[in-house]
Amino acid sequence: MSNRKVTFFHATQSRSASTLALMEELGADYELKVLDLKNNEQRGPAYLAINPLGKVPAIVHDGALVTERIAITLYLADLYPEKGLAPAIGDALRGPYLRWLAFYAACFEPAIVDKLNQHTPPVPSGSPYGDYDTVINTVAQQLEKGPWLLGERFTAADVLWGTALRWTMMVGAVPKLPVFEQYAARVCDRPAIQRAAEFDAKLLAQQQAA
Repeated sequence: MSNRKVTFFHATQSRSASTLALMEELGADYELKVLDLKNNEQRGPAYLAINPLGKVPAIVHDGALVTERIAITLYLADLYPEKGLAPAIGDALRGPYLRWLAFYAACFEPAIVDKLNQHTPPVPSGSPYGDYDTVINTVAQQLEKGPWLLGERFTAADVLWGTALRWTMMVGAVPKLPVFEQYAARVCDRPAIQRAAEFDAKLLAQQQAA
């Protein structure tokens, strides 16, 4: 594909940090559109025309809008196949790769949101994720196979999971298990992800000084 430049709608201290990290890992060509959440720019008519939910991240590529982090992760990693961050169809790791991206959105994040908001745990039969402890244990058991989520191969799923585990441990939504701490450190110590974090920190400082 000749044109791979995307427009990337991003905000500091938000879920789109993992997308920024993935952009850096891929060496992606993108135009950054920054939204200031404290000034509610994500709720302004200009951005709501792009994403009516007012959520970041969002990307536009060749006129196609993509929202939701999992969809964006899949899209970007497939857009840069030469980087090897997305197992291709036919690769034995393609199924596990899709599974863990879907598990993040369908199970991990709902469980974390309930935990952070101190919601009464739903009964497992009526819960989209079963129960919190099982979700956490399932992730821990997978990471024990390490060093990466899919074993020896680093993928775009690691960018998502590593940055998410770092944040959720920091806010107390996930226990600081050694396997989580070691995995998050491996992911977040990667040069590309450090560059993204440093860029975001500078961006935040600029917004706070304005």
